[in-house]
Amino acid sequence: MKTNTITRKILALVLALALVMGLCAASAEEQKQYKVGIILMVENGAFLDMKQGIIQGLAAAGYVEGENLTIDYQCAFGDGGTLNQICAAMDDGTYDVVVPVATPSTQAFVNLESETPCVFCCVAAPVVAGIMADLEHPDMNATGTSNAVPAGDILEMGLEICPNITTFGLVYCTSEINAVNAMNNAKAFLDEQGLSYVEKTVTNSGEVAMATEVVLESGVDAVFVANDSVVQSAVESLVEACNDAGVPTFACSATTVLSGCLATLAMSDVAIGEQTAAMVVQVLEGTPIEEIPCQVVPADIVSVNSDTLALLGLTLPDTLSERGEVQMLSNNN
Repeated sequence: MKTNTITRKILALVLALALVMGLCAASAEEQKQYKVGIILMVENGAFLDMKQGIIQGLAAAGYVEGENLTIDYQCAFGDGGTLNQICAAMDDGTYDVVVPVATPSTQAFVNLESETPCVFCCVAAPVVAGIMADLEHPDMNATGTSNAVPAGDILEMGLEICPNITTFGLVYCTSEINAVNAMNNAKAFLDEQGLSYVEKTVTNSGEVAMATEVVLESGVDAVFVANDSVVQSAVESLVEACNDAGVPTFACSATTVLSGCLATLAMSDVAIGEQTAAMVVQVLEGTPIEEIPCQVVPADIVSVNSDTLALLGLTLPDTLSERGEVQMLSNNN
């Protein structure tokens, strides 16, 4: 009898201990915290919209800032040295995922060869930028979303709006690989079409106004700018000079159109942020980076600046809607 009593007490103790351990484990699981870093080289409308999309996408998946998620947002404000410092600080082993936005930030973090998973947002040409060797098979502990800029399609759209264009002016920064890649694609398209172009490169935003004057003085019929943070930071001066000369401007971002350029064919910046967040969630839930292919986000929105359209006295062709949803933007909104 004593033996049975002792056995029952031991079993009860074991069950109680198991229950306590289970409750503790469940409580620990419920209280698990995550830390995600977001890095911007510069703050502009497009990048801030992407950041918003990332945070919204994480929240929609149950990763809510202030509850089970800490987001460390840092911006280098255009300074390369500061960018490198930010990336180095986030390579301390305390982050679950780091999310650099656009090419310069992603290159800076990936070049550290960090053990922290990197899910980049909006890198136009990841292979060209040296971030991965194959979009389908991430090999540098980094994957993410790519906004492959359809330079040829944008220029073709420009010709649809303004059929009399024979010469494009190309203004871009040579230190941004995404801009160089877009312009190389643009030049290839123009060569195929037998159209001329005049290019002027810049190294900083202070040179944009002068570069614009140079291409305008050469007699171009339109100006094309890439998805370029340097040019974007001074795009108002470019637009003002072009509008004064009656020359339409085409861009690679809806944000640049909102800043005054006539039109672009692009994707939603918030949506690409949300798509990036979905990939971050895969990593947080245990999927290895190498099993998450890079996702190329298609350009399916035609963004047009209604103020610039009216100022230049242009009308949109009915066929434009075949390229995607037409979105009218205004400087006054």
